[in-house]
Amino acid sequence: QVQFVESGGGSVQPGGSLTLSCTASRIEFSIYFLAWYRQAPGKKPELVASIRSGGSTNYTDSVKGRFTISRDNDKKTLYLQMNSLKPEDTAVYYCNTAAGRLDWGQGTQVTVSS
Repeated sequence: QVQFVESGGGSVQPGGSLTLSCTASRIEFSIYFLAWYRQAPGKKPELVASIRSGGSTNYTDSVKGRFTISRDNDKKTLYLQMNSLKPEDTAVYYCNTAAGRLDWGQGTQVTVSS
């Protein structure tokens, strides 16, 4: 059974930064097209950023220029660097494949408020 463990969330003021990490086990990490998702209270899950095995990336429009997704295949770890955070970025953040078909982890809470 694949296991994703997300960490690095917290509470920050608008304009602040956080770096999220996601470690994966029981998965051939390097070959997967991976993604970060988020779900805000009362809203549907949203795919925030994705990264292919070769390193090419895509972002939803609302985070372009502020978030950076990266991966370390040797460490089986996915990262999300988040800068210039806004209150609307408040959500629980999850990692999974870009298709979202593997087991979901517990997520990590990001709260942006003054």
